Amino acid sequence: MADRLKTVLLFGAPGAGKGTQGTLLGSIPGYFHMSTGDMFRSLDKKSELGEVFYEYSSKGELVPDEVTLELWHTYVHAQAILGMYKPYSDLLILDGIPRTVAQTTLMEQYINVLGVVHLSAANPAEMITRLQNRALEQNRVDDAKEEVIRNRLAIYERETRPVLNHYDPSIVHEIDAIGTLGGVLSDVLRVVAPIQATCYADPAKV
Repeated sequence: MADRLKTVLLFGAPGAGKGTQGTLLGSIPGYFHMSTGDMFRSLDKKSELGEVFYEYSSKGELVPDEVTLELWHTYVHAQAILGMYKPYSDLLILDGIPRTVAQTTLMEQYINVLGVVHLSAANPAEMITRLQNRALEQNRVDDAKEEVIRNRLAIYERETRPVLNHYDPSIVHEIDAIGTLGGVLSDVLRVVAPIQATCYADPAKV
């Protein structure tokens, strides 16, 4: 893999639509979307890492940094080996990591953050409704509990939102998360497309 992976972070509170927008971006040539949520949920619950993850996630709490980084690095390397992710032609779109200031520092050896897309929503009630609906659609009953959701939002404000202060304000882009999928995607592309264009040749010709 490349020494430091060219990366854009999808950032925002739980329910802001990071996974949705990341999935849409990942369907476009030249972008590779990696969601830590999907990564964790693919874990074998009976494995050592799986047991640690479910112990924390069932309470709406963050998984310890060292566990997250170990799994993330292994996962990204595997995707590159399998040819799913091409570090020399794909812009890495990270969704769900880094989640703490400590993770931000630890990951500097692996990634070169060229932009941060901050999906923001002023109304917490909208986030709670989104998360409850998503949990029911995906049959994740525990995640539909309001107390778990409120705990996740509180942890985000306390531990994750300060990550934004780590990056130069010139690369942090505020985008309203409340809107149509296409409208929000259009706003996101206005940020990430120029970054991708300056990093790589036309992905359709690679």
